[in-house]
Amino acid sequence: MVTVLDTIERPRHPEKAHRPDTEVLRKPDWIRVRAPGSPAYRETQGIVREHGLVTVCEEAGCPNIGECWSKKHATMMIMGETCTRACAFCNVRTGLPDPLDPDEPENVAKAVEKLGLRHVVITSVDRDDLDDGGAQHFADVITAIRSRTPDTTIEVLTPDFLRKDGALEVVVEARPDVFNHNLETVPSLYLTVRPGARYFHSIRLLERVKQIDPTIFTKSGIMVGLGEERNEVLQLMDDLRCADVDFLTMGQYLQPTRKHHPVKAFVTPDEFKAYETIAYAKGFHLVSATPLTRSSYHADADFERLRAARNAALSAER
Repeated sequence: MVTVLDTIERPRHPEKAHRPDTEVLRKPDWIRVRAPGSPAYRETQGIVREHGLVTVCEEAGCPNIGECWSKKHATMMIMGETCTRACAFCNVRTGLPDPLDPDEPENVAKAVEKLGLRHVVITSVDRDDLDDGGAQHFADVITAIRSRTPDTTIEVLTPDFLRKDGALEVVVEARPDVFNHNLETVPSLYLTVRPGARYFHSIRLLERVKQIDPTIFTKSGIMVGLGEERNEVLQLMDDLRCADVDFLTMGQYLQPTRKHHPVKAFVTPDEFKAYETIAYAKGFHLVSATPLTRSSYHADADFERLRAARNAALSAER
């Protein structure tokens, strides 16, 4: 597990430092992954370092980093490594962020070109300190990538732009291929797990994307094992379908440190499969539900599956 207090510069999670330690449950066999270290992994790491980029793969302690980086897949995290929110599940640093780097859009585009990415995922920290929440920076990154590698499909995983009027429209007008915004958990847990966010605002955000541009795929993800009830998860699926969301991801929550929200349960692979079956029955074009699923896990292959599923659905309607 990573530490709450780094030994350099400033605390990673100052708001969590004085919380009591919680019990860390032993991980079941189906959660275990190999440590990274392949030559391709190191090559990806080198490209990320060369361009001074931040990745959510590292900042969030993703368990799939070894597999993804070995395939030269990396999720770029723009606008710095410090978040203005303090979600109880998240391992990204909390505090006052640095000013935006005007060279970042071009540096991200150069890295995408050098990695030869067919599909790229761009995410960010929450930037409540900015008037537009960073929406124009997202748009600038999309534009820079399209300029260098026009055939690369682009997926954005955005914050909720809470109280940032007009911000969502700026990102949607830049026309990403996929607009992803994660609900993270069921509404009853928001006060303890995602206190800076509002569940129905996030639902409305996703619905609004489709209203502005129905051709953009929408996507959302949740973690399970935080203490949610099964019926709450099924209701969340219905809420997303009412917002016409195309793609649902579900993965097991893993506790970054003893100061973070505890794991309440490890959901079995069979339970994930049952959730997947139900989600498809509710009308999602694509569902990824496994213990190790994360928002951008297999995103390139999933985009092709998503596009094929929508084309099949449109053909069936004709």
